[in-house]
Amino acid sequence: MRNLLPTLKRLLPALPPVGHVERLRICCGALIGIFLTGLITKAALGTSTASPLLIAPMGASAVLLFAVPSSPLAQPWSIIGGNTIAALIGISCALWIDDLLIASALAVSLSIGAMLAARCVHPPSGAVALTAVLGGPTVHAAGFSFAVWPVGVNSLLLLSAALAFNNLTGRRYPHLAPVPAANPHKTTDPLPTERVGFTTADLEAALERRDEILDVSTGDLDSLLHEVEMQAYHRRFGEIRCADIMSQDVATVSPQASLHEAWTLLCEHHIKALPVVGEDRGIVGIVTQTDFMESAAWGPHGELHFGLGRRLRHAVKPRRSLKRTVGEIMSSPVRTAAPETPVATLVPAMADAGLHHLPVVDADRKLVGIVTQSDLIAALYRGGLSGRPTVIAPAAFAERRRAAGS
Repeated sequence: MRNLLPTLKRLLPALPPVGHVERLRICCGALIGIFLTGLITKAALGTSTASPLLIAPMGASAVLLFAVPSSPLAQPWSIIGGNTIAALIGISCALWIDDLLIASALAVSLSIGAMLAARCVHPPSGAVALTAVLGGPTVHAAGFSFAVWPVGVNSLLLLSAALAFNNLTGRRYPHLAPVPAANPHKTTDPLPTERVGFTTADLEAALERRDEILDVSTGDLDSLLHEVEMQAYHRRFGEIRCADIMSQDVATVSPQASLHEAWTLLCEHHIKALPVVGEDRGIVGIVTQTDFMESAAWGPHGELHFGLGRRLRHAVKPRRSLKRTVGEIMSSPVRTAAPETPVATLVPAMADAGLHHLPVVDADRKLVGIVTQSDLIAALYRGGLSGRPTVIAPAAFAERRRAAGS
């Protein structure tokens, strides 16, 4: 008896912890979904019809749609396709096979096979197939129309309720696969963060070797594992914040400044970007060397007109391009970070999105510093050498940044 209780505890499924608010949300969703489905069906059919207003498998569908809306088994095509296919197969078996036991077994088996082939596996659909066989004279008399009414109508109404309720209560539904991030450099190379650790191809290969259906999509599993990696980074580097590594003595420019003035600042400080701020130091944009290159005039043979000849021509006949301001070419809005932001969270933005400079702003969106890729690499390098988070004085990073010309 002493060893019995631990053994029984091992039989409990390892479900993730769910808070009381989430439990209440799920129960309310199922209540509203089933009630509205039955109410609308009753209003449409009336009370005189012999067809059931609700079929029992809708209760199982409600569990999936409201309790685990991210499951591949709970997606719109799963419930609509799965229930419809199962109803058609169940009715076929009921009409063509006299023995109810054989008809029931075949209906469930064939429904599962058809759902696997059509990629619409929905566990309650097995009960739909069984209901079509064992539903009695009323269901058999309805024939193949049973797949439309009540199965199809019940499924569509419950799905509509799940779409509205889940999204209104903060649960994304349907759960679409994430769109792969595009390479900002428009090359075929994988993104920098995908060149280390596991890749989506590794995950798909492991799932193929496992050769079984998991109640989680490949995209969600990939996102979850990357979140685990990020959590591990946070545990190791989480104490290093932007405030610890940012440069505080930042060269800035106003939106009204001329391009010549901004370019002079870039050359004078040997830097590649200037935060653009208003009179109250509120961040309004950022101007980089790339912005200058994109706005420069190119000759007919591909030459860049930044030479003395171009300046002389403009001196004789001024053009509007010489009078352009920073506000006309700056990038806006600009992505920023807060002083307390852990540096580990900057890795995807700077590695994959191609950001080289990230202004740091306070709660009022006023500039207080800037973090560069050089600062980030140095912080992660120092943390990796020590095996634990290392806080480095901002002044040291500022001096290192100016010396490196970052």
